[in-house]
Amino acid sequence: MILVDSNVLIDVMKKDPQWAPWSLGQLKLARAAGPLAINAVIHAELAASYETLAELSSFLKPTGIRLQPISAEASFMAGKAFLKFRRAKEGQTGILADFFIGAHAQSEGWSLLTRDKARYRTFFPAVTLIAP
Repeated sequence: MILVDSNVLIDVMKKDPQWAPWSLGQLKLARAAGPLAINAVIHAELAASYETLAELSSFLKPTGIRLQPISAEASFMAGKAFLKFRRAKEGQTGILADFFIGAHAQSEGWSLLTRDKARYRTFFPAVTLIAP
């Protein structure tokens, strides 16, 4: 299973001139390699670009991407990694959503298709990243 980060899907839906070709190409390669998934956090991030759930579902349906639940183990791991991040950054806040995504991929043993590799590589080193 490959977890697809929201930035990759947003590149495609917004037809980002810089990143859409890379993201679309990687999505096609990933889909050929196996099943693709998002979680509730990624789903929520994508919702910001749509007026209705039906519109978002219409975008996702042809991709074959499955919505997978985040386990208690993954959410606990996300919280611990976020705490480690905040302590290392002396209280600076970060985006908790990224920690849920990284922890979900790591706890399930999935790869992660993303453009944001630095934080995932640092806090979730066991995750295989598909990134530029």
